[in-house]
Amino acid sequence: MENNYALKAVSPIDGRYKDKVAALENYFSEYALIKYRTRIEIEYFIALCELPLKQLSSFDKGMFERLRDVYRNFSEEDAMEVKEIEKTTNHDVKAVEYFIKRRFEKLGISRYSEFVHFGLTSQDINNTSVPLSLLEGIRDVYMPCLYDVVGTLSALADEWKDVPMLAHTHGQPASPTRLGKEINVFTVRLQEQLDLLATIPYAAKFGGATGNFNAHNAAYPEIDWNNFAREFVGNLGLKRSYPTTQIEHYDHLAALFDNLKRINTILIDLSRDMWSYISMEYFKQKIKAGEVGSSAMPHKVNPIDFENAEGNLGVANAVYSHLSSKLPVSRLQRDLTDSTVLRNVGVPVAHSIIALKSLKKGLGKLILNKAAIDRDLDNNWAVVAEGIQTILRREGYPNPYEALKALTRTNESVTHESICKFIDDLEISESVKEELRNITPHNYIGK
Repeated sequence: MENNYALKAVSPIDGRYKDKVAALENYFSEYALIKYRTRIEIEYFIALCELPLKQLSSFDKGMFERLRDVYRNFSEEDAMEVKEIEKTTNHDVKAVEYFIKRRFEKLGISRYSEFVHFGLTSQDINNTSVPLSLLEGIRDVYMPCLYDVVGTLSALADEWKDVPMLAHTHGQPASPTRLGKEINVFTVRLQEQLDLLATIPYAAKFGGATGNFNAHNAAYPEIDWNNFAREFVGNLGLKRSYPTTQIEHYDHLAALFDNLKRINTILIDLSRDMWSYISMEYFKQKIKAGEVGSSAMPHKVNPIDFENAEGNLGVANAVYSHLSSKLPVSRLQRDLTDSTVLRNVGVPVAHSIIALKSLKKGLGKLILNKAAIDRDLDNNWAVVAEGIQTILRREGYPNPYEALKALTRTNESVTHESICKFIDDLEISESVKEELRNITPHNYIGK
């Protein structure tokens, strides 16, 4: 049954790639959304008891953990019960409220059930549930995958830190570099984005129908409801947005998605560079018995992991872009366009994780082909011209740039021999000539 479902899934997230992102079901599925809503409703009721509201002062605090067990032990059968209630209510959050009231009845505390969802609007629940699911889903599932790739890159950068390599700017041979340093560029770029990511709060809206706690203040004018909301949301690990309309304004969520998009853009850049290095034969790839690179060409070992990563990162970024540009826009005090869009927040996270797992696999298959790297260095002596002309400038030699330009821009190949002849013909001291002769494509790599 499960296999048939996967084969008929419209989205590859729930089909072909389901096993790679199954952990996200606990954060971004319909089941997860209902569970998070249940959790917020119950924690809200407990917070009202702890104030306490006068009518809840007699509530047995020993029941708190039994109430929490309603969402801790929340099952698929519980979620289906909520969906059945929704068929009557035609309102998903109200269905959760009725589900909890049923549990209150089973626990023998139904006399307190009218304080479930007391004074709230649906978005108080939704705009707290979704950021909380994002916070925990990204923390628990996405971040370990990203750190896995960053850690792999860091290890490779260290392993290859002393490997000289011909650089390519505009696709042309350029001043040599070190392979480890080029890998480390991506490590640092990713870490800097992770540092920025850590500064973005997960914000929640909690303030009643239009954000003013109208109903709460009417019932209990003596209570500082804004302070209550700030503490309640803060205890969940979230930041309360204030003031708001009926809904969260999603500016922090947009910043989160834009940051995740930048991380993906760096990973796309990495994927393309690795693809290029493989095409240049700087890397070979480990071959797994039984795998086929091409249905027609038996010799091929395609860089499919990097291609898969690039494709999934692109899909993720397209969704992130829509989320970050659409969500902060809502007509007047609210419209409903955010509701359906929010149901897709797990989609780009899933595609990003698929990409990260492909990247990790691809990086793990790389075999350094030093012979090809050395061959390119040996065949491109022209790249030392920059170093030679710079030393000649230091020595006050007339027009050194133009002299090297004349040497290196001929139709004839620049070789070790032609460089040596050029140096021998220079009217400079022998010590400087020896300094120039010591420059090779293998050691002209900076620091």
